[in-house]
Formats: sequence, C-alpha cells, structure tokens
Amino acid sequence: MKRLVPFLFIALVSLRAETPKPIASVLQPYVDDKVLAGAVTMVADKDKVVDVTTVGWADIAAKKPMAKDAIFWIASMSKPITATAFMMLVDEGKVSLDDPVEKYLPEFKGQMVVAEKDGEHVLLKKPKHPITVRNVLSHTSGLAFKSAVENPTLDMLPLRVAVLSYAAAPLQFEPDTKYQYANAGINTAARIIEVVSGMSYEDFMQQRLFAPLGMVDTTFWPSEEQEKRIATSYKANEGKTDLEATTVGQLHYPLHERIRQPMPAGGLFSTAADVVKFCQMLLNGGQLNGKRYISEAALKQLQTKQTAEGLNAYSLGYQLNGSAFGHGGAYSTNMSIDPAKGIATVFMVQNAGWRTDEGRKILPAFQKAAADRFAKP
Repeated sequence: MKRLVPFLFIALVSLRAETPKPIASVLQPYVDDKVLAGAVTMVADKDKVVDVTTVGWADIAAKKPMAKDAIFWIASMSKPITATAFMMLVDEGKVSLDDPVEKYLPEFKGQMVVAEKDGEHVLLKKPKHPITVRNVLSHTSGLAFKSAVENPTLDMLPLRVAVLSYAAAPLQFEPDTKYQYANAGINTAARIIEVVSGMSYEDFMQQRLFAPLGMVDTTFWPSEEQEKRIATSYKANEGKTDLEATTVGQLHYPLHERIRQPMPAGGLFSTAADVVKFCQMLLNGGQLNGKRYISEAALKQLQTKQTAEGLNAYSLGYQLNGSAFGHGGAYSTNMSIDPAKGIATVFMVQNAGWRTDEGRKILPAFQKAAADRFAKP
C-alpha cells in the first residue's frame, strides 16, 4: 500500500498537468499585459456551442467589460461569407465558376492586361483569357486591390459603380499566374450576385443567409441599439507602451444613417454568436437545423486550394490552413472551421495591429487551447 500511494500521487499530478487550460486563462494574460483590450471567443462542434469566453474590456476608459453579445467590425471575414452566398447560385445552375466574368458583366469585355510599364509609360496587351468567376473569388484575376476612385474610402460608391471602375482599369497580371489579395475581386463576385439573382446584394445576403441562419446582429448598418454594443477599437499608442482607442477609418458615422454602401469584401458587423452559426453550418456540410444552404460539392470547392503551386493557399473566398478553412479581418477577428477536428472557432477582437509581437501569438494560442479541449479524436 505504501508503494501504491506515491504511484497514485504521480499519476494524479501527471493527469493534472495534461488537463487542457480554460480558454480564459490563455487569453487573460494578454489583457493584463495591455496587448489585448478584450475578446469574445466561441468554440462549437456540429451540434452545439461548447465554449463561450469573454475577457477584458469592450471600452477600457469607461471600464465596460466585454460582453458576449458585443458587436465587432469583422472586415474581410465578409469575403468568405459573400463567397458562400455566391455558391448558392452555383448550386442553382445560375452561374458557373469557369464562366468569364464578362458573361454576366459586359463592362469587362475587352479588358486589357499590363504588359510593361515604367515611370512614364504603360504598355497593354490582350490577356490570354478573360478573367473568370473563379479568378475573382480566389484573388487570381489580376484586378487591383481597389480602384483609384475608391480612395480614400472603400464604402462610399454603390457596388455597380465600384465594379465599373474595376472593369475600366487594366489587369495587373495575367489571370491565374499570381495570387494578389484584392477587395475588387469579391466585390465583383457580389455584383454578379445582383445581376443573376435580380436582388440587391444586401437583400440577397439577408434573405438567403442571415435571416434563415438567425444571424440577427449581422449587418452592414448597425442600428442605434447595435451601435451601443460595438466594441471599441484599439491600437498601440505612440510609444507602444499602452493601448489607445482608435476608429475604423473606412467607416462613416453614425452607422445607422446608411451613408455607407454595403461593401461585400469587408463591410459587415457581427457578433461571435452569429458567426459561430455560420461556421456550424459549414461544419455540418452546408446545412444546419434541417435546412441546406449549399451543397456538399459547393462546400468542397470552398475547401479546395484554387491557387497554383507556390502561391498562397486560398480557395474561393477562404484562407486554407491544413485541414482548416476560414478567414481573418483587418482588426484581428478570425473564424476557422476544421472538419478533421470537428470544431469551429470564432475569435472576436478589435485591434488595429498589435502593440508587441506577443499579439501575434494570441490567435494561435486560443485555437490550440480550443483544439486541446474540444477537438474530436
């Protein structure tokens, strides 16, 4: 018996050491060190949300704690959501991924590509093939990040006008030869949604995706009530010794007055609870609560690398990372769906860059903690 007691003690200590940490204990040190203001995270499996964590502050100066229903500008997380909605039309046979964009948007007919340029001259030539729908969804079209008329803001032009400006500019490289991240591509895909469906982009998103999924706080135009729940955005102060509040320069306030245009590539606001519903739908093979949104074939396209060997791993609107697919946003938000592990993770923060390099460790630390605790064997 005396020999058994030390063995049991060692076993219990070993078991305790292997117990995964609660997610809050992983994130809180970054708040304490003033690297992170606050966060809402969620982890879900196919059936339910298995973890909800809030840490830190929605507003540091006001001492307003972060709440699980806080609203965040999710920026480029809008891209995969738009791409998923687009695949509904592919499923319905109304559009083909390998069709030229000009089939749906005639303004792209005759678009040229830059052959050579220097400080004074630009030589154009006809591209080997027109840009395709697949190109604009995978950042391989040659379209610029944005057009000259979109400066200084990205959300003041109606979608139709913005896309006309993309068509009027030459491609920066031959389609399919490079990967170049471009808001213009996703915005062009959204304009195709309008033309093919006969609906405005924002109405299509609301009626076909947000409302059926119960994404009640996902919008381009937060209401007055929703604006009160928007988490304050932060950046490093001048000496990089602390965090200071900042604004989202591309957005025009008050948001509920709808001065802004609904930008498909980066205009959405949402909550962790809304985004996790979207992720659960994808984790369940394109369906949720008995309703199918996209086919399994469409989902496979969203998970399949579309870029050539040696280029960034990108599918149709999604960044790829091993068995996971998802996307981040400009102010450090992130969603990730990992079918192999059987979980989806949502990371909601509002940080315009990190005060120290430690900030870059926060998302991986959260995702590891989530996988350690909840991944399916």
